[in-house]
Amino acid sequence: MTRLTVNNAPIQYALSPDTPLAVALRDASNLTGTKIACSNGECGACTVDIDGRAVRSCAVTIASVEGSFVTTIEGLARDRDHPVQQAFLAANVSQCGYCIPGLVMAAAVLIREVRDPDEAAIRRAMSHHCRCGIQPRLVEAVRRAAAIERGDETVSPVASPDIDARDAAKAVPALTAPKRRPQS
Repeated sequence: MTRLTVNNAPIQYALSPDTPLAVALRDASNLTGTKIACSNGECGACTVDIDGRAVRSCAVTIASVEGSFVTTIEGLARDRDHPVQQAFLAANVSQCGYCIPGLVMAAAVLIREVRDPDEAAIRRAMSHHCRCGIQPRLVEAVRRAAAIERGDETVSPVASPDIDARDAAKAVPALTAPKRRPQS
C-alpha cells in the first residue's frame, strides 16, 4: 500500500508501486481534472502540487511520492476562488481547456513562491504545451493572479460551479440566446 495525502485526505493506493501518480489520481481516486496527454512529463497537462512544487504527475510513480502531500485542481479551491482561477476566468484564458488544470496548478505554485513574477519567470513556470495559442493571455492572467494574491487587485466573482444549468445563461451573458431581429 502506498500512502499519500491527496487534497488534504489520507489515501492508500493498492496499486503497483510503479503506477504513475497521474494514473492513480485519475483512475483510483476519480480526480479527472489531472489530465494525461503525453505520459512522459513533456506537456504539463498532468501538473499537480506535490509538497509545494509543481510536478508533472505522469512522470513520477506513486512509490516515489509516498508520504507526500498532493494537491490537484479539485483540491485547489472548490468555489473557483483561488487567485489563479479568478484571473484565468476573468481573462478567458481557456480555449479547449485540456491543459488548463495543469497550468492553474503550476501558476498557483509560482505565485506562492514568487510574489511578483516577471514575464520570464512566468514563461519558465508555464512551459506547458498548448496548441490553442493562449500564451499572451496566460502571461497576463498569471500577473493578475499574483496581484490578486498580493491584495493589489480584485476581480468580479464568477458563477459558482454549483449553478443550475437553467440559470447559467442568466449568470453568463455569452450563453444568452441572441435576440431575433424582426423580419422586414
